[in-house]
This record gives sequence, structure tokens and C-alpha cells, in this order.
Amino acid sequence: MITEIFCDGACSGNPGPGGWACLIRRGKQERLYNGEDPDTTNNRMELTAAISALEMLDDRETAVVYSDSQYLVNGITKWVQTWQKNNWITSTKGRVQNVDLWEKLIALSKKHQIQFKWIKGHSTEEIDLVDKCAKERSKQ
Repeated sequence: MITEIFCDGACSGNPGPGGWACLIRRGKQERLYNGEDPDTTNNRMELTAAISALEMLDDRETAVVYSDSQYLVNGITKWVQTWQKNNWITSTKGRVQNVDLWEKLIALSKKHQIQFKWIKGHSTEEIDLVDKCAKERSKQ
């Protein structure tokens, strides 16, 4: 069985108070998780949502992570290998932001069989749900 994960992050101000949410679906069983950070950025919350979901998986689980964040999906599927090879320096010679979270996401991705897929915002009920929940948590 393939586990489906829908995740989103939000921030009131950037930086500012933030929230994240993830919906984990295993067959017909669904669980919604969420959290907040009083001083963060939107990108950190996007990464935190995915990390939090992957931390809840069983060993060697197969999952698809859906996110409307191109930063998250492109980062983990396209950019991260080059960033690591270049010692976390971007193509414009700046330091990659959120290295601590990227390293956690990489480590968790290696423990499982994970596919990351970008999905248009507000295109599914699941993405709407985690978006709403993340926004609510960012206002706590």
C-alpha cells in the first residue's frame, strides 16, 4: 500500500508566526497533524510539514508527498544534490537557506521510498484542508 501525504505551511508575515499541517492517508484511514512556530518563515513551515509527516511513517514505508510548494518539491527533487555538492552554496554564491531542515528531509527520505509531487494550490479537498489548518495555526 502506498501512503499519501498532503502537506502545507503558512506564515502570518514572513518572518512571523507560522503554522504547518499534514494529512496522512493509509487506505481509508486518515490522520491530520499540525503545529506552529511563533517566529518562522513560510518556507520553513512548508519543509516542517513534510518532515513532520515523514517522521510518522513506519520503517521503509512507500509514500507520495503532495505539496503546492515548488520550493519544497523542486528543492528535494532537483536542487538539493547540487546544493550538497557545492557545500550548501547556491548558484548565485549565497548560502542555501534552511539547511538544517533540508538535511532532516534528506535523511528521512532515505529511510523510505518517497516520491514528491507538486500539486496546484486549492486543486483538491486535501490540499484545501491542510492549507486552512496551517493558516489557522499561524494565527495561534
